[in-house]
Amino acid sequence: MFGRTLEYNTDPTSLDHYRRYSNRYLQWTTLLFMWFLLILALFEDPAVVPLPYWATTIMELICLGVIFFRLSQLYRFVPQRTMITDPKNIVIALTIIVTLIDMVVYIGIVESGVKGAIRVSRVLRPLFFINMNESKQVRRAFRNIRNTVPEILNVLVLFMFSIAVFTLLAFKLFQYRGLYYRDDVSQKYFVDYWDSFFDLYVLVTTANSPDVMMPAYDSSEWFALFFIAYIIINTYIFMNLFLAVIYNNYRAHLKTEIRAAVFWKRKKLEEAFELLADHFPDQNATVTEKTWFQVMKKLTNPPTYRKVNLFWEVLQAYGKEDKNEENIDETDKVNGIGKDQFLQVANLLNVNLVEDSSTVNIFYIYARDVYMSRPSRFIRTCVSHRFFVYFFDLMIIANAVCIGMDWESTEWFFLSIFILEILLKMFTLGPKEYFSFSRLWNWFDFLIIMSAFIATIVEASLDELNTFPREVLDFIMVLRCLRLVRIVGNVKRFQTILMTVLNIAPSLVTYGIVLLMIYYAFAIVAMECFGGLISGTGYENTNCGNPKLEGSEFIRVGYCNNNFNDILHSLVTLVELTVVNQWHIITLGYVLVTSKAARIFFIFFHLIVVILIMNIIVAFVLEAFILEYSLSRSHIEIRVEKVLEQLGLMAQTNMTSVDHDRTQLVIDQENDDNREYSGSHDARYRDGPRHTFRINKGHKNVEVLLQRMFEGELEVEAVSGSSSQPQTVTLDDVTGTSVTV
Repeated sequence: MFGRTLEYNTDPTSLDHYRRYSNRYLQWTTLLFMWFLLILALFEDPAVVPLPYWATTIMELICLGVIFFRLSQLYRFVPQRTMITDPKNIVIALTIIVTLIDMVVYIGIVESGVKGAIRVSRVLRPLFFINMNESKQVRRAFRNIRNTVPEILNVLVLFMFSIAVFTLLAFKLFQYRGLYYRDDVSQKYFVDYWDSFFDLYVLVTTANSPDVMMPAYDSSEWFALFFIAYIIINTYIFMNLFLAVIYNNYRAHLKTEIRAAVFWKRKKLEEAFELLADHFPDQNATVTEKTWFQVMKKLTNPPTYRKVNLFWEVLQAYGKEDKNEENIDETDKVNGIGKDQFLQVANLLNVNLVEDSSTVNIFYIYARDVYMSRPSRFIRTCVSHRFFVYFFDLMIIANAVCIGMDWESTEWFFLSIFILEILLKMFTLGPKEYFSFSRLWNWFDFLIIMSAFIATIVEASLDELNTFPREVLDFIMVLRCLRLVRIVGNVKRFQTILMTVLNIAPSLVTYGIVLLMIYYAFAIVAMECFGGLISGTGYENTNCGNPKLEGSEFIRVGYCNNNFNDILHSLVTLVELTVVNQWHIITLGYVLVTSKAARIFFIFFHLIVVILIMNIIVAFVLEAFILEYSLSRSHIEIRVEKVLEQLGLMAQTNMTSVDHDRTQLVIDQENDDNREYSGSHDARYRDGPRHTFRINKGHKNVEVLLQRMFEGELEVEAVSGSSSQPQTVTLDDVTGTSVTV
């Protein structure tokens, strides 16, 4: 289901160790300790919250102990040769050894009284996160980034060559013209080749445009042609060329990864089928229904009994569709699922299938006469009408105008209106249905309005006591402004875009972690190189704690807080460098307090993060967003929907649909007790309250989204267990289409 490709021995003892290793609580605990290992930078010198070095050392040893324990668990069930040759394990072991040596050296230097001791191994901490099995998707992303780097080197060389040629031209054109920057007469204009190279490199990011052009432009308007040509070639052509090359190569490498994952999944399912299948005389091997239920009970998160039944029906229907029923004799009709059907199991379990149980409104149960009265019917009809939505949309807009005009006296009026809306919808739907997890907008409405209601009461109380902290006012204003977000839930086009973003958000978390790991490594290096050289806030400090900065542009714009004195300041500064606006001014400050060699750090950061990583994230977002926004279903989802329709188990009840929250409001419940199912149902679905199913568009895990990206174009080479000849199998086959032999 989750694309794990860990190789392990299959003897009973090894399998027992494998199950223990795969325990989700152990996995989450390991992730927690790996995160804590990174967070230790908050307490280590230079620290946000200083702790004695022995305290942070003990905490780091505990984290290393957990990682070593997980590594030792692997040794108990992974083949020895695989264990000692796996690059991941080698990197983890070497990182542990280097960290321990670095800790001993650091303690020795500190105890000897020598100042300036540094922890070199801190920059290696992200390697644990990258190489541990608990963060497989992060490792895959880093591996694809690593494989993409060689492909862009040719473009990078041409890009640097272009800048070098233009720098030489500028150097010869402007060197002897006596030009200078107006804000700094002492700074000569294109008289040093490497300074000129850096200025033109910054121009690619547009951070110093048009400042760098103005002295030459003021000298002669014809010089504008030089800078226009430079911007066209390097900013617009080369930068977009980087995106194209990175997108193409990263996608190719990612497809290779997914091809391997699909092949591995098919291979494991074939092996599982051979172990589970019963063999009948003159029949193909099949997995019986009894075996199927036993397997489902063994899953880490076993599905409900009804889902297991439904999955069985889907697989049975899949087998029947692939055969011509008229040509099947009685000996072929075995109650089981064959290999082709069984190969769909992992994809089937990954379908985001939600089980709904129709419930009667609590007001109908305990106050039936009131709920079914004529006024109640009128209220529920009004709530279901589209003008109910339009009215409250208008109230949200009016509330926004009042907030913008600071008309505080209207606050209680709008709060009352929005609370009334919640009560009316809760009365119509029933509290249980109103707060169901399929109605997240209702949760958002309730939390925002109730929080604003409580905060407004607190505001009034504090106002009477003449004690009104600014933080309370800020919190109240945030809540009031967040009400405007509610209108997004009432516009269907906005909903589609927002839900698409929410669906790809779990996958984007992987790339967010990748970016954070790179930030962390650069932050550690920056703290060791530049920590303590610049301090202060820039408002009351004329030199940011360093006389070398007096009179500089860095001081003039008040950038003293953009420093690397601790991990938090470092991360904020790196985010500013990622935005690239004014990044050359930040670079200037550190050049002045160190040397021009400091530019290497900032250029390298720009190349790695802005050009490489951010373009890869853009490429992934484009693929994922287009896939989700297309509203397409996978082949296996289409099959599930077809079976649900045949069984009459699609989420369709006697309700009136309402577009404003994409849910359904209960309007008529008189016949609820006598309601019968329509369609042809198996007896197993009739027991107990009515249960229906629906497929949520969101994906359960990153693996599903990645496979959906390449569905229909991905080909894998698989070796069937029943044939000695290799078969060409498309991903469509793995997710529901026939094999192409």
